[in-house]
Amino acid sequence: MPKTPGRFIWYELLTTDPKTAAKFYGDVVGWSVNAIGGPHGDYRQWAMAGEGVGGMMTIPAPTAADSMRPCWLGYINTPDVDQAAAAITEAGGAVHMPPFDIPGVGRVAMVADPQGAIFYIMAPIGEGESKVFSPGVPGHGGWNELQASDGAKAFDFYAAQFGWRPSAAFDMGPMGTYQLFNAGAGDLGGMMTNKNVPLPMWLYYFNVEDIKAANARVEAAGGTVTNGPHQVPSGDWMLQATDPQGASFALLAPR
Repeated sequence: MPKTPGRFIWYELLTTDPKTAAKFYGDVVGWSVNAIGGPHGDYRQWAMAGEGVGGMMTIPAPTAADSMRPCWLGYINTPDVDQAAAAITEAGGAVHMPPFDIPGVGRVAMVADPQGAIFYIMAPIGEGESKVFSPGVPGHGGWNELQASDGAKAFDFYAAQFGWRPSAAFDMGPMGTYQLFNAGAGDLGGMMTNKNVPLPMWLYYFNVEDIKAANARVEAAGGTVTNGPHQVPSGDWMLQATDPQGASFALLAPR
């Protein structure tokens, strides 16, 4: 796990049907899945070529009681989860699951920014850098996108909490500015104002080799393509979709 603060180090699907989700993402992205247990029951790990790239579990009871829908959540590395959770609360965010320890893995909390977008913070155990977010590597995270009710205010919040820095910005006309960000080396993703989403959210892009082939796999496996495929300024191709349980995700490819 990485020691570089502010990087995305894990992705997790919260779902109502792990068996169906395992088959869907296996067909679409090529992941295999392994049950590894955990503090919330039957936790499963996504793997690509034998390397862990994320996890999956049934929506836990505390969040299910809050009517949480199936979704993907990202983990952001922080050196002190308790301190980070307190700072997020002070800045107008919320804590949905207070800090807890996962033996042998690290300390984690589920939080939300002031506009309601949910994510995890984590202080991992171990040395080295996570390869879970690896742009261009099939089956790994390739981009992290925040769709906020106010993109500029959202950027200020995350910059203060995690030290994120602005890089390029793209004028999207009536949709405003798409602001790229980094944690010091290489862009991690982008932020935008999107008032069309019911609740501000993080959208995670996973790398595939060919977007047209991936589009066909999404539809054949029972998912719904909601945007794309189309080319983005980097030259890559993307699509956005929902899985059969309704969780939003996206795919990114060089062709």
